Amino acid sequence: QVQLVESGGGLVQPGGSLRLSCAASGTIVSTYTMAWFRQAPGKQRELVAAITSGGSTNYADSVKGRFTIARDNAKNTVYLQMNSLKPEDTAVYYCNQQRAVAIYWGQGTQVTVSS
Repeated sequence: QVQLVESGGGLVQPGGSLRLSCAASGTIVSTYTMAWFRQAPGKQRELVAAITSGGSTNYADSVKGRFTIARDNAKNTVYLQMNSLKPEDTAVYYCNQQRAVAIYWGQGTQVTVSS
């Protein structure tokens, strides 16, 4: 059974940083594309960043240069380092694993950027 558990969210001031973690069990994060999505109140869920099994990464334009997705194969964990946070980054952040026949989601972690 695949489980993805996010952690690391919280309240941070504009310009601050957070690192989100996605710990996986029942699967191997390096085998599939792993991604972070976010959903703000009243908005659709959107892709923030993704990392393929080969290690290629891509980012939403709104976070390029500020966010970094990374993978620790030994810990079977995916991270999202978020720097220079803005109020518009406020959302619930979800970890996601994408397979050809299934998509798995974590429960989400709240990130609030506010002074």
